[in-house]
Amino acid sequence: VQLQASGGGLAQAGGSLRLSCAASGLGQTFRTYGMGWFRQAPGKEREFVATISWSGAGSTTYYADSVKGRLTISRDNANIMVYLQMNSLKPEDTAVYYCAARRFGNTWFPYESTYWGQGTQVTVSS
Repeated sequence: VQLQASGGGLAQAGGSLRLSCAASGLGQTFRTYGMGWFRQAPGKEREFVATISWSGAGSTTYYADSVKGRLTISRDNANIMVYLQMNSLKPEDTAVYYCAARRFGNTWFPYESTYWGQGTQVTVSS
């Protein structure tokens, strides 16, 4: 299983980015995985950003309070992809963003993830 994250880069405060995560190797079982985005800023622990539950739980979305209303997670089961639309970016959103998967996951702590992607850097300038 490989989770390939992409879409990071440099944005100005108030700008937008869209992260993508291609989940190869999960095939038809993709629907049974909750998918999530976590981030890690320099000198800080990896933290929860957003998750979307497995399809059997209604693809329910969960967000950290710090990103509610600005970031949106979504999944495309047909193409085995998960996305994070990031709007109204703030300098404090600067971090490496990681895609993660958890079997039958709804929302979870980083250490509970089954699979991790390699991360994509997001830098927001003020």
